Amino acid sequence: MDVLKERIKEDMKAAMKSGDKARLGVIRMILAAIKQVEVDERIELGDDRVISVLDKMLKQRRESIKQFRDAERHDLADIEEAEIVVIQDFLPQQLTDAEIDGMVAEAIAEVGAASLKDMGAVMALLKPKMQGKADMAVVSARIKAHFIA
Repeated sequence: MDVLKERIKEDMKAAMKSGDKARLGVIRMILAAIKQVEVDERIELGDDRVISVLDKMLKQRRESIKQFRDAERHDLADIEEAEIVVIQDFLPQQLTDAEIDGMVAEAIAEVGAASLKDMGAVMALLKPKMQGKADMAVVSARIKAHFIA
């Protein structure tokens, strides 16, 4: 079993012992999402795939927060934000803005990107390096800003 999945299970046990029901609920959601992918694809997920599942969960919550805020449902948005905090505990250290900008500039130079048409190639190069370490929507915006500026 991979390290990350084992860590998530250990955190679930700790949340049970401490009586932290909110954290326990989110961890159970994480494990259910991982199990769903494993059952659907009939494989055991490694750390890279677990990170991609967590990334997907983060993206879903960010979209939900935006919709809840637009609908003036701040109570529901707050719940989603609390879930994001727990999910991020299991992801690698997030990249700083400077690190993202540096990696974007490096990827643009490596691909030889000259316009927004080349954005797909730049994203394809960056995604594996940044998976779980940065919000890819932010990375996409930085790439666009590089060509527009």
